[in-house]
Amino acid sequence: MKVDVVARFVDGVIANSDYTQMDKPYLYNRVLALVGEGELEQEVETTDLIALKDELLTIAAKNGKVGETQNERDNLGAELMNFIMPAPSVLNQRFWQTYETDKQKAIAGFYALSKQNDYIKTKAIAKNIAYSVPTQYGNIEITINLSKPEKDPKAIAAAKKMKQTGYPKCQLCIENEGYQGRLDYPARANHRIIRFDLGNKTWGFQYSPYAYFNEHCIFLDGKHEPMAITNKTFSQLLAIVDRFPGYFAGSNADLPIVGGSILTHEHYQGGNHEFAMQKAPIEKALHFAGFADVEVGIVKWPMSVIRLRAKDQARLVELASKILDKWRTYSDESVDVLASSNGEPHHTITPIARKSGAEFELDLVLRDNQTSAEYPDGIFHPHQDVQHIKKENIGLIEVMGLAILPPRLKDELTEVEKYLLGKPNQMADYHAKWAEKIKADHPEVSEQNVDNLVKAEVGKVFARVLEDAGVFKRDQKGQAAFVRFAEFVGLEG
Repeated sequence: MKVDVVARFVDGVIANSDYTQMDKPYLYNRVLALVGEGELEQEVETTDLIALKDELLTIAAKNGKVGETQNERDNLGAELMNFIMPAPSVLNQRFWQTYETDKQKAIAGFYALSKQNDYIKTKAIAKNIAYSVPTQYGNIEITINLSKPEKDPKAIAAAKKMKQTGYPKCQLCIENEGYQGRLDYPARANHRIIRFDLGNKTWGFQYSPYAYFNEHCIFLDGKHEPMAITNKTFSQLLAIVDRFPGYFAGSNADLPIVGGSILTHEHYQGGNHEFAMQKAPIEKALHFAGFADVEVGIVKWPMSVIRLRAKDQARLVELASKILDKWRTYSDESVDVLASSNGEPHHTITPIARKSGAEFELDLVLRDNQTSAEYPDGIFHPHQDVQHIKKENIGLIEVMGLAILPPRLKDELTEVEKYLLGKPNQMADYHAKWAEKIKADHPEVSEQNVDNLVKAEVGKVFARVLEDAGVFKRDQKGQAAFVRFAEFVGLEG
């Protein structure tokens, strides 16, 4: 049976927002203005609001109310879903009211709303290929990222003709809240940000539209200021995990090559997810002079991680700051570690904070962004022989043990599987050496096990990627150098 899709969508809006039945004619007319007045009756059974929104986008296209690019459809889609959203001031008032009596309920409510209004792209995220692989470092996670839409050539061509306004300054600015979006900029009409105070400055809390893990969120500076890892970073991260129970908070490094994709706006990432690095044990205890109350050790992890644990935030910040300051100036040429060259600093830290019970925890991952003739992409970056799987920067999420791999691998790995089975294939040349080794190591490969076998081998490559990014290698020479750095910071005795 055909139904009026606009009417059904409006019913869903009323059921999921502050609007009441009295608002029905108003809402109907506002939606009608956006999608046009033709083609309204369709064979539709769903009452799901996001699915109805998608139906309305199809109707709008037929009525000439939206362009043919995905960007334009997304802009209209966000505007339609904005009908269920309270104004930012109302949402913030309700969030903090609930927070006073039940912190986790407030956070869970905001997360649910961010999915319900299609800001978090759950339908797109479900396309990702995700699995875990056991390694000597624990079960590392692999994600082949298929959720982010491909760049539309038509949108790219049209965007070139647009006048560049420079507004918003970047995709993390608070000014994105409610922004309509453009051909070259994502829709944000249904976007909301929770404001909170951090060190007497206004910060924002929001979710990531294309989440890589459970409740993947972003904490962002209210002002557009460049990222910097400083002593203040540690106190801010610890304050955040104290404020948002169950969440970790971490920062990408603040230097190119070892940093994240956005270095122009101070922000942290967080979420409700336990990564392999968090589960990794301390394999060598360290005792720093003057810090008997702080438990410290080197973590059994492919990258170079010092873990600090204590109940007193201030003591953690004090020791973490000392380690950062010492690392900025530390060189050890025997293991290619160099603090700076030609006036360019090479050393920084990727920090991650957590809270468990009354105790706070800081993982400090030492980073070095040098390049060389042998390794022009970075000495402590995925080396050439693993770049067929992962060439991009190793950011915060990868550091913790979750690989974000490019979408090209979905089809490419299928061709690798065909090669392993001796079938006709179009395997990329850059996978050949790797595939040959897999074939030699696994004569038992078959139709039944080839998929799991290739997944496991991808996991092994990612473990190697992290080892490449480790400053102090896992061998005897590297670990001895790691202890020398700890002595430079100031061990007891």
